[in-house]
Amino acid sequence: MAGALIVTAELGRDDFAWLNGLRAMHYPTERNRVPAHLTIFHALPPSAEPEIRSRLAGLAAGRRPVARVDGLMDLGGGVAFRVVSDDLDSIRRELSADFHGLLSAQDAAGWRPHVTVQNKVTPKAARELLSSLQKMPLPRALAIAGLGLHRYRDGPWETLAVYPFRGG
Repeated sequence: MAGALIVTAELGRDDFAWLNGLRAMHYPTERNRVPAHLTIFHALPPSAEPEIRSRLAGLAAGRRPVARVDGLMDLGGGVAFRVVSDDLDSIRRELSADFHGLLSAQDAAGWRPHVTVQNKVTPKAARELLSSLQKMPLPRALAIAGLGLHRYRDGPWETLAVYPFRGG
């Protein structure tokens, strides 16, 4: 939905470089319109922007969430890294309660945190990448630097704000 607001957990610099590098190598170039990301909400209404900004700024005043890449997800036509974080789960639950009634069907259905590095490929290509990535040592820590607010622009995203975590 063009104009919808997207909320992300912003990846730390080194982890972003690692995951975005994998995405650049394995995501079909013609479909790769956004960098590597960890989406918390896919489509919040633009009318809620002031409230969303306020809530993200307030949450970012807290401590940095602890997170880890725990394994791989087979998407059928792609591959993602599964992310586990009690802290991010708590943030999402809190925001879900705050935005009750505003959530899209996709966002209301639940959350499986992940970072997609390949999508929209043949099942064979996805299986090959999955097999290759299974050789990586996992789990591994994943740095979460902040919360991001973006606007969907019919493919690409426009970053509206990034709220860095300020707590220890």
